[in-house]
Amino acid sequence: MDTLHNFKDEFTEEYNTTKKFLNNFPKDKNDYAPHKKSMKLMPLTNHIVDVFGWPKTILDTDYLDFSSGYHPEKMNDKKDLQVYLEKQYKQGMQALENANENDLKSNWSIQMNGQKIMEWSKYGAIRHGLNQITHHRAQLGVYYRLLDIPVPGSYGPSADAPNG
Repeated sequence: MDTLHNFKDEFTEEYNTTKKFLNNFPKDKNDYAPHKKSMKLMPLTNHIVDVFGWPKTILDTDYLDFSSGYHPEKMNDKKDLQVYLEKQYKQGMQALENANENDLKSNWSIQMNGQKIMEWSKYGAIRHGLNQITHHRAQLGVYYRLLDIPVPGSYGPSADAPNG
């Protein structure tokens, strides 16, 4: 099985779907959250876009320690998000293009102050990143619905985009 080929196809599909979501990103709603325990709209969307760069981090390192090495760029508006998505997608895709199947076998972890929080193979870590995109983009769809913003189709049509 050509895992990297499959990752690149899936990565591109998620990128194209995320672009549709960013096209509907609202003005003046960056601080919206549906509940006090929910992430605000801009940090949530910023996180989704940031994850597209994770394949590079995962393939180039053995771990990421949140206490010392994770400082995603902060976005201010839709245009910033769109530019950041392009940057992160290109970076992530380039890392996948340069990798080989053996690169996916070694372990990679998320840490906090040197303590492992989670650990996977690099394959598993990249898979987790793709799952993060899907999971948080679904959250974004709920925010859009609550704000009466059209929700684009993701894996088929939506009530707002019956043709996809």
